[in-house]
Amino acid sequence: MYQLLTDSACDLPLATLTEKDVGIVSFHFEVEGQALIDDLGATYDIETFYARIKAGVMPNTAQINVGEYVEFFRPYVAAGTPIAYVGFSSGLSGSFSSATQAKAMLLEEYPDAEIRVIDTLAASAGEGRLVLEAIRLRDAGASLDELEQWLVANRLRLQQWFTVDSLDYLYHGGRVSRTAATLGTLLNIKPLLDVDPAGKLRMVGKVRARKKALLALADKLLAALASDPQQPLLIATSGDWDAANIVRDHILAQAPDAQIQVGPIGLTIASHTGFGCVAAFVMGAADRQ
Repeated sequence: MYQLLTDSACDLPLATLTEKDVGIVSFHFEVEGQALIDDLGATYDIETFYARIKAGVMPNTAQINVGEYVEFFRPYVAAGTPIAYVGFSSGLSGSFSSATQAKAMLLEEYPDAEIRVIDTLAASAGEGRLVLEAIRLRDAGASLDELEQWLVANRLRLQQWFTVDSLDYLYHGGRVSRTAATLGTLLNIKPLLDVDPAGKLRMVGKVRARKKALLALADKLLAALASDPQQPLLIATSGDWDAANIVRDHILAQAPDAQIQVGPIGLTIASHTGFGCVAAFVMGAADRQ
């Protein structure tokens, strides 16, 4: 049997990962000079974090470095246990490159080791959605090859949509220009964003007013949900639970049997979206374009 691994950007509950025996490695962040780790809320209260970013605090994040990945992978490799690391999008962080370098270093030391480093090309609960698929495949008896092949073949079917209440944090993280952020604030423009096939963030629409943006997000999900109405639909938010529930309720009004889970956006991703981001994730019938 092999060991499933992921990172804290997957935004799944720590209890779920513990119960399902999925190891995690943590991203780092800093708030007002305080260095912390994103350990899915084990040592830092996420609602306290949301309150701080709502007040305008701008955290900084740091990727997981090569040495950390080597130490994360090493105990399994040294024990002869094959590993499958299901990681944060290479299009949004250099962390995946670090994981790849760590794999190469460990293979020099353990040439017979089985190490799979799988790029989800996804973020937040989108990455988490694919981790859940990896758990499903493992528990169904899929081999390491079968698991890797399925994730690579199906990862672009994952539809990832989100909107933010303020563009300031995306500007701070270099995701949008100062002009776009300023005009968006002045005109009350709320962006619709997704993750492109290369795993990078892109703006795909602009809507006047917050509620219209949330309903547009829900409509995108309803269109994709039609391909498999029984699949789990994940909605995540960086603290605006009322907004997340607007999306959920709009979907349920048209698809009352939809299996919807609403959860928090974790510390790493919320550092870049600010307070009030609402994101939703669903597997579509075709690859995203």
